[in-house]
Amino acid sequence: MGLLTGEGLAPLAVAMAVFLLLVDLMYRRVHWAARYPPGPLPLPVLGNMLQLNFKDLPHSMSQLRRRFGDVFSLQMCWTPVVVVNGLAAVREALVLRGEDTADRPPMPVYKHIGFGPQAQGVILARYGPAWREQRRFSLSTLRNFGLGKKSLEQWVTEEADCLCAAFAAQDGCPFSPNTLLNKAVSNVIASLTHGRRFEYDDPTFLKLLATVEQGLKEDSTFLREDQGKPESSFTDENLRMVVADLFSAGMVTTSTTLAWALLLMILHPDVQRRVQQEIDEVIGQGRRPELGDQTRMPYTTAVVHEVQRFGDIVPLNLPHMTTCDTEVQGFIIPKGTMLFLNLSSVLKDESFWEKPFRFHPEHFLDAQGRYVKQEAFMPFSAGRRTCLGEPLARMELFLFFTRLLQRFSFSVPPGQPLPSDHGVYAFLVSPAPFQLCAVPR
Repeated sequence: MGLLTGEGLAPLAVAMAVFLLLVDLMYRRVHWAARYPPGPLPLPVLGNMLQLNFKDLPHSMSQLRRRFGDVFSLQMCWTPVVVVNGLAAVREALVLRGEDTADRPPMPVYKHIGFGPQAQGVILARYGPAWREQRRFSLSTLRNFGLGKKSLEQWVTEEADCLCAAFAAQDGCPFSPNTLLNKAVSNVIASLTHGRRFEYDDPTFLKLLATVEQGLKEDSTFLREDQGKPESSFTDENLRMVVADLFSAGMVTTSTTLAWALLLMILHPDVQRRVQQEIDEVIGQGRRPELGDQTRMPYTTAVVHEVQRFGDIVPLNLPHMTTCDTEVQGFIIPKGTMLFLNLSSVLKDESFWEKPFRFHPEHFLDAQGRYVKQEAFMPFSAGRRTCLGEPLARMELFLFFTRLLQRFSFSVPPGQPLPSDHGVYAFLVSPAPFQLCAVPR
């Protein structure tokens, strides 16, 4: 009897856990046979964790894709995972099977950072009626607050002027643009959530940015229209989550993309000069850029799209989870399986793009120099979970980029080596730290 108490229970519990894992794995492989996606053989308990480089997951996924194909399986400890790669498979999973793949895996991080079990938000929330209600409300509220209207475009162009003033204050000396880009993009979000902008040195604004960056999401001074309705999913906690989602997703992704844009301009001065030539011909120096200018600026539009493709800042997307047994590329994916939709495999698909691993704006131009849409351009994901801030991000990228290139020429600081165009992976892919000089034109 002593073997079943105290220390004697520990080995028994481990043995039972290993047994259950092996039974689960055998069930999946035998039950689904050849229709379950192939993958590397998992170890007991650890699964395939030791076979992945978590400092560069996109590279690990690329290597596994070469071995096992566009749809392959992994076991992350107790969690079954299927990784979907390539344009055809990713589009099938996100669009054709969108209802089956729209869930998110449970996020224990919510409890860890202090949110209760009812906290939802719109980005990491589980798929269902509450999520649909919050997404509809968020989209309609953003539209009511100016998204897609001239009023919001005015906010962006005025903020672009403030950003240019901050760049000009550097007097042509070397500086890192990241902090100023974060502040400018955050002010656009603040115009929606707070109805105002902040000075870049405002202590409240600095505290807000620090709060967003640290994940301590506490600000909820807006969006109270639906509160008090017992049937609504919008509680104080959910409002905080929605605001946090808008700031974290809206700030970091757009500012990171703009950082990539400036880095690529100093690495490709010929592209920078050609963008400036188009700006001078279409807009000139006498007025601010407008979103309507985009249709007459195919080269600049192509450059902005190529920055997003090459920067590839969310390579593995946010994880999805299947709501039911489904099928992708002929493989069965059981209900409750975590999905990684490898957007990097689409944005840098060697069978689609002429020069997938090089910065090449001609990817988005035809032989006559006209802008062309590309089916494999998918930086905002697709399907039911496509980025709700995509229209705002597109507006910001074009207006900030053209205003900066209208006002300044950017270069590598004298005496400094060329910075690398290889990104640093930490869920988002950011440029390695770099400095530039902004010289007024």
